Amino acid sequence: MDTLSKHDLQQFEEAFCPYYQQAVELIGRKWTGVILRAQLHGILRFSELKAAIPALSDRMLSERLKELEAEGLVVRRVIPDTPVRVEYLLTAKGRALGAVVEVISSWADQWLKHTPGAGRAATGEV
Repeated sequence: MDTLSKHDLQQFEEAFCPYYQQAVELIGRKWTGVILRAQLHGILRFSELKAAIPALSDRMLSERLKELEAEGLVVRRVIPDTPVRVEYLLTAKGRALGAVVEVISSWADQWLKHTPGAGRAATGEV
C-alpha cells in the first residue's frame, strides 16, 4: 500500500479547501449563477428575474432565491404598495461575487461561445 510522504500530504491539504468547495457548490447549483448575474445587472423583482431567465420555473427561482437569502447573499424586501411588490437585493456579500461572475462570464465567452453544443445547458437541451 502506498503511503503519502509528509510533503505529498501537505500539498493535498493545501489543494483542498473546504471553504472553496462550499463556495463552488453554492454558486454552481443549477440556475444560481445565472440569477446572481442577472441581479448584478440590476434585475431585482421576481417577475423581472423570471423574464430574464425564461427556462427557469417559478418554483426553482423561488427555491434559489430562498437559498441565496439563507446564505446572506440576497435580502428580500417587501414594498407595501398595491399590489405588494417584492424585490431581492444583493447584500455586500452577494455583490462581492461580481468579480467572480465577471471572470466566469469572460471565460465562457472566450472558451464556450464558439463551441458546438455549448449552449445546450442554458436551453435545457442537455
